[in-house]
Amino acid sequence: MPFTMLESRIFQPMFGDEGAARIFSDERVVEYWCRAEVALAQAEAELGVIPRAAAEAITRSVRPEKVDLERLAEGTLRVGYPILPLVRILEEMVGAEAGEHIHWGATTQDIMDTAVALQMQDLHRMVAGLLDQLGDLLAERVRRHKSTPMPGRTHGQQAVPITLGLKFGVWLDEIRRHRERWREIAGRIGFGQLSGAAGTLASLGAMGPRVQERMCNILGLKAPPIGWHSARDTLAEIVSVLGLVAGTLGKMAGEVAALQRNEIAELSEGFLPDRGSSSTMPQKRNPITSETMVAQAAYIRQQVPLLTYAMTAVHERATGEWQVEWIVLPEVGVMAVGLLKNAISLLEHLVVDEEAMLRNLSLTRGLIVAERVMMALASHLGRQASHELVYAASARAIDERRPLLEVLGENGAVTRHLSPSGLAELLDPTAYLGNAPHFAEAALRAYEADRARSGKPRRR
Repeated sequence: MPFTMLESRIFQPMFGDEGAARIFSDERVVEYWCRAEVALAQAEAELGVIPRAAAEAITRSVRPEKVDLERLAEGTLRVGYPILPLVRILEEMVGAEAGEHIHWGATTQDIMDTAVALQMQDLHRMVAGLLDQLGDLLAERVRRHKSTPMPGRTHGQQAVPITLGLKFGVWLDEIRRHRERWREIAGRIGFGQLSGAAGTLASLGAMGPRVQERMCNILGLKAPPIGWHSARDTLAEIVSVLGLVAGTLGKMAGEVAALQRNEIAELSEGFLPDRGSSSTMPQKRNPITSETMVAQAAYIRQQVPLLTYAMTAVHERATGEWQVEWIVLPEVGVMAVGLLKNAISLLEHLVVDEEAMLRNLSLTRGLIVAERVMMALASHLGRQASHELVYAASARAIDERRPLLEVLGENGAVTRHLSPSGLAELLDPTAYLGNAPHFAEAALRAYEADRARSGKPRRR
């Protein structure tokens, strides 16, 4: 009976992803285990460790779809690990004579770690494609809005004008770095495991390294230079990078939700019938995709410390730390894919209200460009004196609820150096965008260069 968000038929489509869930499903995991056992037998037969006829029978007869999952679950509960009961099932499937050669010289963790390597390869391909798709969508948004003016905000308050492209460009540059990190990981995953009881593979004698290499080759994996039964840094790295991706996507979602407030209304999730509706308030269009992403991102980030804890196994095998991976890896993998797909949907349907941005630039009656006036006066009065003058004028404008232009126009120290028309020009927020378009364009160029280097030109 499913009871978690990632198993629920009601909530799984919101928080997870069916394709990613299949990678970690019981059926697929059993398939990975069976593939590892068959590849082991094939490698050993090629090298004369077991009879070729036995390997042929194992290859021919092992059928993952015929494994009785209820029986396997009962055996796993009894033993504490799934491979011994699986081997017994496969022995019956293959027949007594050939079945004696299943799992020859291997240990449980060899098979399970090899399966994890296959899982991580599949997950890596899926995430890489989604990061590309997300980056391309962001790049298009940067291109479209690199000069679109809007209020910049610091500490929750309006600061100086920026462009929407600058905001999107910051997100794009983070995604570019995540793509780099994810590509780098590719060289550190995909290593199979055949190390025997305590990492020596003594059970196979001098043939051990050759069997290991051939087994990995058959599976499309790499042979590790040394066993990794108690070296779990690569799996911790995968989850850590997904945690970083979640940090970026959670921030994006939080920003969209904040800017969708009625009082701001600069960005909003695209409207779909009933999407984000309230059961009692018919006017509501809640930012439900953003809300889901915030929850997903928080959950993924929380799991990162658990995987670094799993690295702390002492001796040559873990004492409980390994089981942490069994719990966390599937949850993070499925949730991360779901989060990326939600982020893609958010960007595909995002609505930009440029009129609201212009309206909000005027909200503070000129205060948003107080810095510009200060810098203009600094060449005449000195920076500190200019700062104090504009600070006092801003405070008065706030207290009296008057435009900053009026207050400054009454100050002789200002009008001595700045004409009314010059002052009005300085207080135009759309003319104080600084290098925002340049920086947005630079982020775009950096992303497109990275796209070209990775051999995946951006889709136009």
